[in-house]
Amino acid sequence: MEDQNYPKVKKFFFLFIFILSFSKASSENYKIIKVTDLNNPWGSSFLNNNEIIITEKSGLIKIVNIINNQVINVEHNLNFLEDGQGGLLDILHKDNKIWISYTENRGNSKTSTSIALANLNKKKLEFKNIFQANPPINSGYHFGSRLAIKDNYLFASAGERGKGMIAQDASKHPGSIIRIHLDGSIPNDNPKFDGKPNWLPEIYQIGIRNPQGLTVSPFDGKVYMSNHGAKGGDWFGEAKKGENYGWKILGWGGTNYSGTPIGPKWKPGFTKAIQYWVPSIATSAITIYKGKEFKEWNGKALITSLKDKSLRKLDFNDISNVKEEVIFKNKIGRIRDIQIHPISGKLFFLNQNGLWIMQKIS
Repeated sequence: MEDQNYPKVKKFFFLFIFILSFSKASSENYKIIKVTDLNNPWGSSFLNNNEIIITEKSGLIKIVNIINNQVINVEHNLNFLEDGQGGLLDILHKDNKIWISYTENRGNSKTSTSIALANLNKKKLEFKNIFQANPPINSGYHFGSRLAIKDNYLFASAGERGKGMIAQDASKHPGSIIRIHLDGSIPNDNPKFDGKPNWLPEIYQIGIRNPQGLTVSPFDGKVYMSNHGAKGGDWFGEAKKGENYGWKILGWGGTNYSGTPIGPKWKPGFTKAIQYWVPSIATSAITIYKGKEFKEWNGKALITSLKDKSLRKLDFNDISNVKEEVIFKNKIGRIRDIQIHPISGKLFFLNQNGLWIMQKIS
């Protein structure tokens, strides 16, 4: 005998599939389009509404017109060395000035995370160093390095170059957050002059491993960053004057690559991160979203990742109850950088082979 409920079950099944499909479509109401091909780009910054300046780790600086996709190469005079994870790194534009962080060739196979400044010239950038992380080290690991401007201060992240406990030595730059004026001069209220006389004058915070995300929130004015752990222990947190994130006393939930323990996730006396990832997602560039295109994200942190190949959104208004959402994963590969268009609020990403735009589907 035929089941009398079959038509109802069939109707419910198709209704369920329709709702599921609609929900998925509603949650992905955006598209990601490649703007242009690039070769291992690292950092980017908008020059104006139509042009974005980009570094390639191997040594090129390019300006991409996002309207007509025209790409021009900009000459420069940097004494850089592509060494492992190092090369040309972050780049930042403001008021016709260009700041760049890069792996400087210091001779005898030693390099440093250095910062240089130039006046904007679309043909050739004549850079002058305003900071060098000392001591120079023979290592191709953990340079950092991101740049962010808050008022008249330039914040920069300097990785610990794979040297572990050097991040606890405030008489050395590697493994710290740097805070200098935009011209490279040293603020007179940095920790060295405010209770920590043994710290180098440029150091703002210590105990960092490999920080590849740094941004200033347009909402609360605070400086936020992301950091790679070892095997696990990536985090997102706030840069805090004179404090210590604990590397390599703390492991942030991760272990050495050999599997041996490092230390506790956190303990009193050290800065506590806002969000941790175990296992590692390989956190990269971050931003605090403010814009029109995805206005429902205003005030939320957007976290990009390399190994996980994802974009994540963090609602950290209540740091005791951080809410995380994966916006997408495995769509454009490893994500190195993220920028918000200054007018439209569309998102621009760098991955290993190009520049991409993310916008809502109209």
